[in-house]
Amino acid sequence: MAGVELKLLLRRIRRNARHRAKLYLAKQARAKSRATFIGVTGSSGKSTTSALLAHLLAGHASVCSQVFANTIMALVSALRKRVSSSNFDYVVSELGAGKDSIGPMAELLRPSVAVVTMVRLEHFTKFKTLANVADEKRLLVEALPADGLAILNADDPYVRTMAVGAECRVVTFGMSDDADYRISDVRAGYPEPLTFKIHWKQNTLALKAPFPADYFWLPLAAATASALELGVPPEMVASRLETFLPLQNRCEVLVTGTGPAFIIDTAKAPWHSIDLAIEMMSKATARRKRIVLGQISDYAGSSRKYGAAYKSAREAADQVIYVGDNAHRSRASEADRDSGRFQEIRSVKDVSEFIKQTALPGELILLKSSSNLHLERVALSWTHDVRCWVAACGKEEGCGACGLYEVPFEQHRARVRQRRRARRWQFIRHFLNRVALKRIQTTRFKSLF
Repeated sequence: MAGVELKLLLRRIRRNARHRAKLYLAKQARAKSRATFIGVTGSSGKSTTSALLAHLLAGHASVCSQVFANTIMALVSALRKRVSSSNFDYVVSELGAGKDSIGPMAELLRPSVAVVTMVRLEHFTKFKTLANVADEKRLLVEALPADGLAILNADDPYVRTMAVGAECRVVTFGMSDDADYRISDVRAGYPEPLTFKIHWKQNTLALKAPFPADYFWLPLAAATASALELGVPPEMVASRLETFLPLQNRCEVLVTGTGPAFIIDTAKAPWHSIDLAIEMMSKATARRKRIVLGQISDYAGSSRKYGAAYKSAREAADQVIYVGDNAHRSRASEADRDSGRFQEIRSVKDVSEFIKQTALPGELILLKSSSNLHLERVALSWTHDVRCWVAACGKEEGCGACGLYEVPFEQHRARVRQRRRARRWQFIRHFLNRVALKRIQTTRFKSLF
């Protein structure tokens, strides 16, 4: 028993030593870099804001972006592996808020620019109140130097108050009349793309982006205001915005040709986003509209949320399908069940088969769920041979990022090991080729004398 405890202790010591070494290298990389570091946080919209801002800046500068993976270990890895080896003009990092996580990340990143999109009560079990969420995200603004720049949502009172006491310059965006970058004329309704106007100083810029929902104006406005403040020409902002597509599983649109079109919104499903998704469907135009609702993310309150969601969804769509462990909580009437307006289906695979049997060409189907169900497989099955239908794989990344959805789940571990061996041998071959090339060059050089 003592031997086992000693092994565990040694393993913990080695792990801590590796972590300290990586953290030291990340700090060294940050200290040596001359890039402008930008931190983006918010309860929603931070991934889209980060990716779009990097896309806009890349039109006239070199950019390193860290999106989706928003933990301190992801930041350490990005600094250590990417920032240390290249001379970037900008580094855009998405910072996720766990309890007491923004502070250490902001201290490591030492940003010159901070962007805050919104404050909502996500991760309820960690934060409990909106004020606690705001206090955590405020730490990013407080980490800015005196000559730094904070770009804040003027429409969110919790974000707006982050300007109070800030020692750096503050710029606001939003629909409020006093916003520095004011948004107006927001319109969207599938299949028509999102359009809006942004006004600042004496300028007005009309923008268009291929998004199916009007609420995406917020992260797009945050990124646009940031890019304009950082010197990207307005005409470049407009042209590059038109080429930016929704991120994977974040209202990503998949048109299947002769089959249905899918709006895939399966990265997360906090309660505040459910009504937004349903409203998007109510504004859409299609031959038939269906909503597939899976798992609602961490929220305060009882399972009555599923009943409230169904009440709204049935008004926006011709059919509503509930899937997963909470499928029975819809409170749908017997009349809706009997008529087929509501369907309760427990497994994602069964939902996929049901939709294939009942699909109409040109209909629109919204897939809305938190990431644990991997509901995106319903759409992927129209274009790929999906063979991984496990109920809960435990992976946080989407099926597209995982790439193993065409492999049965029980074979995933072996396939991952195979990938690692292939990468290892590729590295070894690359290293040996470099050694051989160096020897050849040395021999040729010596032959000249």
